Order: sequence, then structure tokens, then C-alpha cells
Amino acid sequence: MSRGLYWRLAGFYFFYFGYIGAFAPYFSLYLDSLGYTATVIGALMALPQAMRIFAPHLWGYLSDRHDARVRIASLAGLAGTVCYLGVFAGSGYAWLAASIALWSFCWSAALPLVESTTLDHLGERGGDYGRIRLWGSIGFIVAVIGIGWVLDRSAIEVLLWIVLATMAGTLACVWRVPEKRHDRHDGRHEPLARVLMRREVAALIAACFLMAVAHGPYYTFFSIHLVAQGYSKTAIGWLWAIGVIAEIAVFAWLPALYRSFSAHALLLASLGLAVVRFCLVAWLAHVAFVLFIAQLLHAATFGVFHSAALASIHRLFRGPNQARGQAVYSSLSFGLGGTLGGLGSGMVWQPWGPAATFVAAAACALAGFALLAAASPRRS
Repeated sequence: MSRGLYWRLAGFYFFYFGYIGAFAPYFSLYLDSLGYTATVIGALMALPQAMRIFAPHLWGYLSDRHDARVRIASLAGLAGTVCYLGVFAGSGYAWLAASIALWSFCWSAALPLVESTTLDHLGERGGDYGRIRLWGSIGFIVAVIGIGWVLDRSAIEVLLWIVLATMAGTLACVWRVPEKRHDRHDGRHEPLARVLMRREVAALIAACFLMAVAHGPYYTFFSIHLVAQGYSKTAIGWLWAIGVIAEIAVFAWLPALYRSFSAHALLLASLGLAVVRFCLVAWLAHVAFVLFIAQLLHAATFGVFHSAALASIHRLFRGPNQARGQAVYSSLSFGLGGTLGGLGSGMVWQPWGPAATFVAAAACALAGFALLAAASPRRS
């Protein structure tokens, strides 16, 4: 991979996850400032995940048909940025819901298509993925720390402009990534439906779905939970950043991890640590040191888990199924799982409170662990 391509991909990850670092921790605070209830906030924050149930299949189909992953990601991102401008025009529930749904539908093309392009450019050097992906973690850290500091000193509406700036940066980078052209397939490949019915594939997708459900309360209510515990927005920004700083270290360590452990073992370990993490958040969020430890575990529950899942999907879905395999992973885990996690957390939060919500998250991670362990490869 050339140095120029490395920095274009690194720039994409930096700004894209900067967008996530602006939206995920703080947009719920913006909605809270508008006076919405926890149930409504949960529903609105679940919309980006809901769009990822359906949209990636359209983008994956179009990219496979036209062999133009980067072009489709770029055009869809441009359309999404235009749709995002709707947040400046109104704050009513229906208007916000439509704006969020439309921009999320379009932006859902970016990550899975660029992930596939990145892995194609790396070829046999897939272990180097972490060196590029760590720039996403850096972008997330810059966003959560910087925005937390800004929001302690400015009106919450400033957030809307910061999110727009991260979208613009993402577009500028992805537009300059070259396509990786593919040979035309002769049609002799395993049908997608048959791949999905294989035991190890079904267990993997189910575990990814449950891990995404488990993270629903975290992405929707973690900041609100910490505000209620008395943490400042600057402190909240640092707590979000701590997990991603640990994630950067893990990405740098990924080649060594893959030499020592299988992707399957890393997935199981990550699910087990997710159970521990969300129990700590449920019961001991008022203890700063314990919360610090819980946030360090983000390196495993997101960083290691996502990398191992991505590598497994790339291995299991071959040839013309590759982009659609990424679409299935994105839609059923981040999409359906994230949607149900966000909606479910809003429904549990209101009557039963934070502890019950995060214990339910831990239970989902435990169920994912059990399913994946049951499908572990048997030694002869």
C-alpha cells in the first residue's frame, strides 16, 4: 500500500469516527435539552441503527453490480450530508426523526464499503488493518474530549455544527480513495443463503447481533447516566476517550494477538469481558476508578470484537458474496441489534432505571458468549 493511500484511508477513519464521537455521546444531550423523554430519546437515537438494517443491502448490491464501492460511498455520503442540514431547520419530533433517518440511511454506505475496500487494498497483509483503523480511534478521542470541553463552555447547539464539519471531512477523504477493481466472477460460488445457513456463520451473526444489543444502552444513555452521577461534560468526554485510547493500543497489538489466538477465541473473550464491563457500569458508575476500568474494557468489547468479527466475515464470505457479507454483518449486528438495543434501553430505563438497563446489556453479552461457545470448532 502506498503512503498516499494509507493517509487517505487514515483520514477517512479519522473523520468518520470523529463524527461518531460527536454524535453518539452528545446528541442524546442535545435531545434532552429539547425536553424529550427517555423513551423518545431512545427511539430517535435508535434510528441510525435502524437504517443500517436495510440500507447496507442496497449499497452492497449496487457496489457489487457496478464494482464501484468508493464511488457509491462518496455519493451516498454527499446525499447524507445534505439531508443532515434538516436539523438546522426544526426540532420537532417528526422533523428530527425524518432528518436522522434520511442522513443515516445515506451514511450507512460509508463504513462497510470502505472497510471492504481497505481489506482488498491490504490483500494478504490484513493484520495491518489495525494500523489504519487506529486513526478512527484517534478521531473519536479528539471529538469526545474536544466537544466535551466545548460544551462545558458553549450552548449545546454548537454540537450541530461540529457534526456537520466531521461529515465534510469524511467526504473530502473518501472522495480521494481509489477503487480496487475486481475480476468478474464466473458464477460458480456458494449461494449467499447457503453461507448464512452454515452453523458457524449463523452463530457468528447471532453473537454480533447480541453484542450490538448489549451496547445499545451504552451508546444511548451512558452520557445521561454520568450526568446524573454528577460528572461534568469534560469528564464525560474523557471517560469516553479512555476506552478508545485503550482501543488504539489494542489495534497496534492486533498482529501479535492474531499470531497467538484465533478470531473465534478473541470473540469469546470480548463477549465475556462485555458482561463484566456492563455490570460495573450498572452498579458502580459512581466510583470513578471502577468506571475507568470499565471504560478500558471498551478496547475488548468494541476494538477486538469488531476486528475479529470483520476478519471472520471476510474469511467466510468469499468472491461476489464479500460486499453483501459485510452488509449482512452491518445490518443484523449494528443495524437490527443496535436498533433493538437503543429502543429496548429507552423502554427499560424509564420504569426500572440505569442499573436494570445495563444488567440487561450484560445478559445479552452473556447470551452471545453461550451461542458462540456452542458453535466452537470441535477438535478431532
